Amino acid sequence: MSTAPGSTTGSPVAALGLTAGQVVQELGWDEDVDEGLRSAILDAIGEDFVYEAIEAVDVVLLWWREDDGDLGDGLVDALTDLAAGGAIWLLSPKVGRDGYLDPSDLAEAALTAGLAMANSVSVGKLWQAHKLVRPKGGRR
Repeated sequence: MSTAPGSTTGSPVAALGLTAGQVVQELGWDEDVDEGLRSAILDAIGEDFVYEAIEAVDVVLLWWREDDGDLGDGLVDALTDLAAGGAIWLLSPKVGRDGYLDPSDLAEAALTAGLAMANSVSVGKLWQAHKLVRPKGGRR
C-alpha cells in the first residue's frame, strides 16, 4: 500500500517538516544510514534526492558520524547549494552509539559554519536530526 506524497502525519518525516515538492539534497550517505527514513522522506517529497544541484535546494540532509572528518568543513560544504531560506538537517547517530557527535563539537561546528541550531528531533532508534539554519540578520 502506498501513501500520497506529503502524507507523513506523526512520523519522523513530519518532525523534519519535509513536504511534497521540496528539493532535497542528500550528502554523506553510507551503508549505515536509516534506509526506512530515507524511503519515507522520498515518499514525502515525491521526488528523488538531488546529488548534483543545478539550482538552490530547499533542504540538505547531511548524514554525519564522528569519524567523517571536520564537521565545520562538512557544514560549510553543505551550504554550497542551499537556498537562502533553506535548512540543513544534520543526521547523526544517537548519543552512545558508534559515531555519535559530542554536543559541544556540534555547537562549535555550527558556529564555525555561521549557522544556528534551530532544534533537534529523534528520527529512529539509531539516528537523531539537528536542524541548522542561517541566523536571521540584525543582532551581533
